[in-house]
Amino acid sequence: MSDLLERPARTGAAPRSTARRRPEPTVAVLIPCYNEAAAIGRVVADFRAALPEAAIFVYDNNSGDRTAQVARAAGAIVRHEALQGKGHVIRRMFADVQAEYYVLVDGDDTYDAAAAPAMLRLLREQQLDMVTATREGDPGGAYRPGHRAGNALLSGIVHWIFGDRVSDVLSGYRVFSRRFVKSFPALAAGFETETEFTVHALELNLPIGEIRTRYRARPPGSASKLRTVRDGIAILRGIVVLVKEERPLLFFAALGGLLAATGSGVGLPVVLTFLRTGLVPRLPSAVLATGLELLACLALVCGLILDSVARGRKEIKRLAYLALPPPGAA
Repeated sequence: MSDLLERPARTGAAPRSTARRRPEPTVAVLIPCYNEAAAIGRVVADFRAALPEAAIFVYDNNSGDRTAQVARAAGAIVRHEALQGKGHVIRRMFADVQAEYYVLVDGDDTYDAAAAPAMLRLLREQQLDMVTATREGDPGGAYRPGHRAGNALLSGIVHWIFGDRVSDVLSGYRVFSRRFVKSFPALAAGFETETEFTVHALELNLPIGEIRTRYRARPPGSASKLRTVRDGIAILRGIVVLVKEERPLLFFAALGGLLAATGSGVGLPVVLTFLRTGLVPRLPSAVLATGLELLACLALVCGLILDSVARGRKEIKRLAYLALPPPGAA
């Protein structure tokens, strides 16, 4: 495992500098945190034990407790992100940290650090770009029923539209290759960022895998930041936006179908009356039906045009991804 964990930074043709740069780590553990003073010390210690040579980064997101101090005392490299929201923190981490492999995990001590070496091994041996830890809740109720039901619903929607190669769409414990991290747009602001990971991998047909891991209860004093209803709605809204951006023809065809069906419902009685009597007694209904049908046609045309645009965007993202070396490349 030692060859996985540390490798000297590559040298190029840049001019020599008197300042010595810190060697680029092979594995970086990235931990976004907000008010996790009760848990972060153990998380850092567990990952230090599981991946002794990894660089552990804790990004504090405006915590009001001693999260940063506890993480620093445990041996982590502590940095800060002022924009509130998990998506903002992940965007900053992916931009700042340079490594060959990345382990992303929440700072609430609910994920099993001992699974990280197996996830890294799977990613490297099969040259994957993402390995997801699929959660298995323990009998103590770590995986709350509301969260479990919401995860099943939202994962089902993603599976239906984008594919079912990722079982746990909302898992916060993943391992990434460098080329995934450095070609990932990271546009989300909050908890919908996990869905963005999944859709990005599925839309580009990236090689991915998953490992089942234990999911345990938070330690005493640590409270969940995920609000089941509010954040569930935000994640659902994020999925709708991703469908619009990645599958515009499907999105606008569905919208056009809804408009066409509504227009038919409004206009059919008018047409039947005209065929029977030769008169149009309900002119407002006829005008409304005509407008709805025109909007349906316009939505379909928009979908066709934006589908070509989305294909071009996908090609650009694919080229950015291919510009980086695969996992384990010399």
